[in-house]
Amino acid sequence: MEQNKAKKHEGDPGKAVMKLDRDFQIGEIDKRIYGSFIEHIGRAVYGGIYDPGHPLADDCGFRRDVIELTRELQVPIVRYPGGNFVSGYNWEDGIGPKDKRPKRTELAWFAVENNQMGTDEFCEWSRRAGTDVMMAVNLGTRGADAARNLVEYCNFSSGTYWSDLRIQNGYKEPHNVRLWNLGNEMDGPWQIGHKTAQEYGRLASETAKVMKWVDPTIELVACGSSNSGMDTCYDWETTVLDHAYDFVDYISMHQYYGNQEDDTPNFLANTMDMDHFIENIIATCDYIQAKKRSKKKINISFDEWNVWYHAFPENEKAVKWQEGPSFNEDIYNFEDALLVGGMLISLLRHANRVKVACQAQLVNVIAPIMTENGGRIWKQTIYYPYLHASVYGRGTALDVLVDSPKYDSKDFTDVPILDAVAVESEEKDYLTIFALNKGMQDLVTDCDLRDYPGCHVEEMLVYTSPDLKLSNSADCPDRVVPHTSSDYKLEDGRLTVKLAAYSWNVIRIRL
Repeated sequence: MEQNKAKKHEGDPGKAVMKLDRDFQIGEIDKRIYGSFIEHIGRAVYGGIYDPGHPLADDCGFRRDVIELTRELQVPIVRYPGGNFVSGYNWEDGIGPKDKRPKRTELAWFAVENNQMGTDEFCEWSRRAGTDVMMAVNLGTRGADAARNLVEYCNFSSGTYWSDLRIQNGYKEPHNVRLWNLGNEMDGPWQIGHKTAQEYGRLASETAKVMKWVDPTIELVACGSSNSGMDTCYDWETTVLDHAYDFVDYISMHQYYGNQEDDTPNFLANTMDMDHFIENIIATCDYIQAKKRSKKKINISFDEWNVWYHAFPENEKAVKWQEGPSFNEDIYNFEDALLVGGMLISLLRHANRVKVACQAQLVNVIAPIMTENGGRIWKQTIYYPYLHASVYGRGTALDVLVDSPKYDSKDFTDVPILDAVAVESEEKDYLTIFALNKGMQDLVTDCDLRDYPGCHVEEMLVYTSPDLKLSNSADCPDRVVPHTSSDYKLEDGRLTVKLAAYSWNVIRIRL
């Protein structure tokens, strides 16, 4: 079926060439590029990270098995509490004695929020999970006052109303939240408190100003476009940064892809759209820098990205006004994992400007980790590319020169079948190549490594499947998992490797 939807170009479709060089440096990789996201939506919180009735719950009600997998992924930062949720959220509802916390109608996802998980609990969960917090403030129904109070509550040591209230609530030491979102997707008509670019730009700049007056050490992310398809995309960033450039450090990007038409070649080609989107946002930021004659450079926080479409039909049947309902629970297949790998390559390819990124989300809701309430846990197919990149992709990103066969699809032309990026480890003792074969046949690839004399391949991980639609489940958690391969040869600085059809590959080279 895929053969009919992708037009192959002339040339040998089964061969490709890669060239690596130490000097082909993209930039240092900020570890926060491997971040994740927990929003108060569906079972991400209740039944996900927080399930006090579970046999593996700790003294705070956090699922220890979820914490274990979060640590395995080495998630460096988690965005919280939203997402659309934050635009109607009163953060004060989620602090203090739990029996006094109100239940609220939650208008972003039409659920009931019981507020048993709030700011203090999430900061405590993050400590136990070995990750930092990226906190979002409500710029939908609220503004600068609530935001600066939350900074004071989280980061002030003592001696003020909000810091002393945190101490009274059982947290003597500050939470020291360093990275903050100034709202969420404020360009979207679906957003509670949706604003024009002018309205949001003014509010963001004034909110940023007082938040940094409370704590000058924090970093701030202004809302960019909700996705590349928004009619206001790029105009939005131009206007917002015109107002807020001097007060913020990052502009956000959000992007999801789906395969509703069941067109694999076109689906996998979406990495080209992601590259194009990132490069246009970078150009927009640099235009405002030039316009303002500023020495400051605005970087990117790609704080929502993933595959998302499987749960759309089920969402239409969702019952309103439940606590922790099953919602947006995409069950990912192997094909989805391939695109996730490609999106990770795209992020790394722009590591000089993309400094933060959050795969949305961490547990149950469009997530790599799935759980049953009170029951089992398993890894979805998308877990593995995320794991490999997070564990092995830290250091310096290197541009890989690729000569690959190409194809045309419904929405894209000249799509390279081979997509690749490399990372030289922080200790300079490993070179890791991440390579994605988007084609339906094996790809014999020659890789020039002569700039790394004496190197040898220590391990090759291959992630492939005989059926692109296979998924993992609680009953079959290991149906689609990576394996090691020895299908390579390295002689005189030239590596020849066979990349299986439709495969994600991680080649670990000892330097």
